[in-house]
Amino acid sequence: MNRRTALFGGAFASLALGRIAQPAHAADGNFQITRTDAEWRAMLTPLQYKVMRHEGTERAGSSPLDKTYAEGVYQCRGCDLPLYASKHKYDSGTGWPSFWKALPDAIETKQDRKLFAVRTECHCRRCGSHLGHIFNDGPKPTGKRHCLNGVSLVFVPA
Repeated sequence: MNRRTALFGGAFASLALGRIAQPAHAADGNFQITRTDAEWRAMLTPLQYKVMRHEGTERAGSSPLDKTYAEGVYQCRGCDLPLYASKHKYDSGTGWPSFWKALPDAIETKQDRKLFAVRTECHCRRCGSHLGHIFNDGPKPTGKRHCLNGVSLVFVPA
């Protein structure tokens, strides 16, 4: 190994480890609803907290909401903001609840550069809770797949 290879490898490793070691947090910003970390922990299960406040992911196929197709609205578990209508839900076959569009003014997005790829993360625009990611492999008319964590949602039947 020459000096250049060692320097490049070390820089790459420290960059990668820095990304992995730094905890991810729910979207930063000025939100209408804010809570302390202790308040979030008190109102959420450990898995809900990991997903919603630290941008984690639930296991594929673990959410009963993945196979829920009744008429209604999916709300943010963190603040009850209506996010997705059941008429925009579809079976993506991924194991996560999927929608081809959100309700107007319900979500915000940001770039997610974890895992050495650029993805579009979506979060609740009112409280910043992490919902999931948006991909460009969904059905018409939008071509989008909002791939969401069921633990971030509450289904309210019509």
